[in-house]
Amino acid sequence: MKENVISWLLEEENPTIRYLTLTDLMGLSEEDGKVARAKESIMKIGIVLALLDLQNYDGSWGKQERFYTDKYRGTVWNLIVLAEMRADPNDERVKKACEFILSHSQDVEQGGFSYTRSAKNKAGLPSGVIPCLTGNMVYSLIRLGYLEDERVQKAIGWICAFQRADDGIAEPPSGKVYERYEACWGRHSCHMGVAKALKALAAIPEEKRNRKIDEKIEELAEYFLKHHIYKKSHDLEKVAKPGWLRFGFPLMYQTDVLELLEIFAELRIRDSRLEDAIGIVSGKRNKEGLWKMQNSFNDKMLVAVEEKGKSSKWLTLGR
Repeated sequence: MKENVISWLLEEENPTIRYLTLTDLMGLSEEDGKVARAKESIMKIGIVLALLDLQNYDGSWGKQERFYTDKYRGTVWNLIVLAEMRADPNDERVKKACEFILSHSQDVEQGGFSYTRSAKNKAGLPSGVIPCLTGNMVYSLIRLGYLEDERVQKAIGWICAFQRADDGIAEPPSGKVYERYEACWGRHSCHMGVAKALKALAAIPEEKRNRKIDEKIEELAEYFLKHHIYKKSHDLEKVAKPGWLRFGFPLMYQTDVLELLEIFAELRIRDSRLEDAIGIVSGKRNKEGLWKMQNSFNDKMLVAVEEKGKSSKWLTLGR
């Protein structure tokens, strides 16, 4: 990466990007003074501080019961943003947000996350559990320090037990979990559910993974490899998800080619079937060596993240 691009990423107005550039790109340790100061700044300026200033006393945002359905302003979506921004897991406001989601969205019996709450026990309603939400919440809670929490471990178990990677099977899967939403399961698994589950499992440090997690990662990764990330697996001349070729951040329950390649890079998976997708990413770099934001939820979120149509530090870092 060019020196002028590194200097741009290190600008102090975006402390998360500065922190990730120092650690992920430049290889500095957490003990380095520059890294420590950048990390502290994440909670003091910018998006994280703006979001926390809008937080309710109980850790939620907006109306409590609309933690998912208030897209993209409710608690679920803001927790994703906090995780992506590397908010401090030790901050009490961040902990409150995590506890709110765990108590309001998680199905206590099986561990998945629901878009609605049970009127009876006030926890996540089992019939509302969906895979993309579960993956997103597991990813976010891991990033925010909850990996060892037994509730998150149970949710990881849900992914390993129930997340499918079906690619046009003859009969849809059977069982109570799969009967609720054909769009999520059906004969062909929802791409977004698979993507967010893989993202969640990739966030688990390698030394913390067990055999079941490793096997599920392999299964979900192979699903996208069969599709060359963004193509129709049964006709590789066709694009399955054209929207995935327009890069954005944050992606909420959506995904794109860049995010998926980041996940594969984190998992250190090399495969010739990734080459087409890598070519797509390389082809979007402009003459300055930067990537533009092509897809954005800014007009729907509480706090804007960069600007659509302009050079993006998040996309450039993620490349």
